[in-house]
Amino acid sequence: MKNLDHRLIALAEDDPLVARTLGHVLGEFGFKHKWFRTGSDLLRQIPVLHPALCIVDLGLPDRDGLDVVREIQQNHDCGVLILTGRGIVSDKVLGLELGADDYMVKPFEPRELVARVRSILRRYDRSDKEEGRKLAFFEGWRFDPASFSLTGPDGKEDFLGTAEARLLLLLLEKPNRILTREQLAGTSDLSPMDRSIDVRVSRLRKRLGDDPHEPRLIKTVYGAGYLMAASVSWDN
Repeated sequence: MKNLDHRLIALAEDDPLVARTLGHVLGEFGFKHKWFRTGSDLLRQIPVLHPALCIVDLGLPDRDGLDVVREIQQNHDCGVLILTGRGIVSDKVLGLELGADDYMVKPFEPRELVARVRSILRRYDRSDKEEGRKLAFFEGWRFDPASFSLTGPDGKEDFLGTAEARLLLLLLEKPNRILTREQLAGTSDLSPMDRSIDVRVSRLRKRLGDDPHEPRLIKTVYGAGYLMAASVSWDN
């Protein structure tokens, strides 16, 4: 049954058979899609098409997919799902560190792919509705959810990647409360072996200067999830 989702999903995949399979699966669930054989073709068209999500293969013919992911996250506000035959752990970790929202290895199960696509789109929808949200102040830091800017106690301004910004917003909305990995990932069926949220938390801690061994702000609650240990105030 189609969900009649009219947002565009861009596919960067050099294998026509895989691209057709992806297109068929997405079409069956009501998603519009556009296929690009190379990473360069995708990057040229993103400013024109404004896709809600890019599904990127790492083994592209013209450039490494990780470079494409990096450029998308630096220059465009859309979700990124890596879908690749490269199941190397270091590739997955690096992809998530670069800001990808999720990582799947081929061959894929169609319903799992659709579930992950929906999960990413839900997270972006939620954040888009809150673009006018007030500024968050915590422990000398200032975070602007609209621009993803993070200003430190020293006045130095930095800009977070999309995945980092959305994770920080979730933590700031519910300070001093444990949030499970499922809550932070926006899905109820996160695999126990999935470390994507842990990678994002680690990256966010670096941005905040939080000691990974004895974090002061984003604390790990073993067996439960993560907690923002700070008082948070919101203002214009």
